[in-house]
Amino acid sequence: MAHPPRHRGPERRGVRRSAVAVIAALAVAAPLSSTSISAEAATTRTWDRLANCESGGNWHINTGNGYYGGVQFSFSTWRSFGGGTYASRADLASKSEQIVVAERVLRAQGWGAWPACSRKLGLTAADARAEDGRLTATFKHPWQYGSNDRRGHTEPLKAIRVP
Repeated sequence: MAHPPRHRGPERRGVRRSAVAVIAALAVAAPLSSTSISAEAATTRTWDRLANCESGGNWHINTGNGYYGGVQFSFSTWRSFGGGTYASRADLASKSEQIVVAERVLRAQGWGAWPACSRKLGLTAADARAEDGRLTATFKHPWQYGSNDRRGHTEPLKAIRVP
């Protein structure tokens, strides 16, 4: 008596392997793409400096001059860069939502989107990256910087085996 084959044909296996390979590639690429986006983001401190210049630091300001929020978005700019998904006007959105939209504007237009204040603050392309050397430090020799271990060890202590 003949039995039907128990294994799938080679063409199905090939499709399945291809699908798994594509999914794996996307899983690896997705975090990398989001990392590159955040790497191009300005620091919150930079946005606070710009908001202090543009609006006195008031992220919810509406003075009736046609510009809204901390970094003074026009209504059309706010809508064009996706701000409408958060609120109808920038002054009605949270600070973090305004910064998300401001990042999009920055990527598209550069600091020139805020000509007076960016010039006054001296903002450059370097300020468009979330790197602040004053906040980040790499200690190559931590014992030189007052670590808890002041006995002068330059190599880690060996682990002790506990019975």
